[in-house]
Amino acid sequence: METHQQDQSMYDVIIVGGSYAGLSAAMTLARSIRSVLIIDSGKPCNAATPHSHNFITHDGAVPGEISKKAKQQVLQYPTVEIRSELAVEAGKDGKLFYVKTQDQKLYKSRKLLFSTGLKDLLPNITGIAECWGKSVLHCPYCHGYEGKGEKTALLGNGDMAYHVAMLLKQLTSELTIFTNGSAQLTPEQLNKIQTNNIQVIEMPVREIIHQDGYLKKLVLTDDRDYKFEVMYAKVNFEQHCNLPERLGCLKDDLGLIKVDEMQKTNIEGVYAAGDNTSMGRSLSIAIAAGTRAGAALNAEMCAEDF
Repeated sequence: METHQQDQSMYDVIIVGGSYAGLSAAMTLARSIRSVLIIDSGKPCNAATPHSHNFITHDGAVPGEISKKAKQQVLQYPTVEIRSELAVEAGKDGKLFYVKTQDQKLYKSRKLLFSTGLKDLLPNITGIAECWGKSVLHCPYCHGYEGKGEKTALLGNGDMAYHVAMLLKQLTSELTIFTNGSAQLTPEQLNKIQTNNIQVIEMPVREIIHQDGYLKKLVLTDDRDYKFEVMYAKVNFEQHCNLPERLGCLKDDLGLIKVDEMQKTNIEGVYAAGDNTSMGRSLSIAIAAGTRAGAALNAEMCAEDF
């Protein structure tokens, strides 16, 4: 448990999720002298990623080290408390919100912020979990430069695979799309892909051969194998935490929490920020969303108290 040991269970804001968006929001709130409780279960989505990129001043840094430093800085503010617990229930009790943790502790606040991230749902391919975040990657902007010019595989299908293929064509001239089953691409998309000398293979992938999480080759269900240095995979995901949905927060067609330009959900007093609201899954975007949410939360309380 990381905490200032404040003897209280009532806060201005409870933040569920203590990664980059949550910590950014907490700092913004703390600088307006708001009491903040961060409840974090300690399972960041990027835990397996060895290096973070495309984040100015921290390019190439270890994500865990960035998070550690952020927590140290946030805890310099005396109104912030961090508890390493799992939130299992949230609701409204009169004018206040409450959050209950797995060990039955109860906390109350004027406002709630969910910065709980997403959980990637990896396909049933042997070896993919061990490679995820190391050599099987989700984002060309976060990791593409390091794999530039390499022989590259893309595991994906449909519109998303087509979109990512366009981005990867800028980084490599040797790209192969594995649709892991029948291709769900339009004739126009297939024509464009073929025009750019990109091969499409529909045979499902059975296994990823790797060494310590670093890709060596893909093995298909018909025993053919292909050597690659890097692979991108567009996989399905779900919300890491179902408390926002249980509170009534709406989600969009992709399964992301709907928020306005200031990270406010459809539920009065409830905000969300970070990967749980955006397809732009990078540290800088999450941090910006957290800052925006923190400012909006403070402004809302200032207006109520003025």
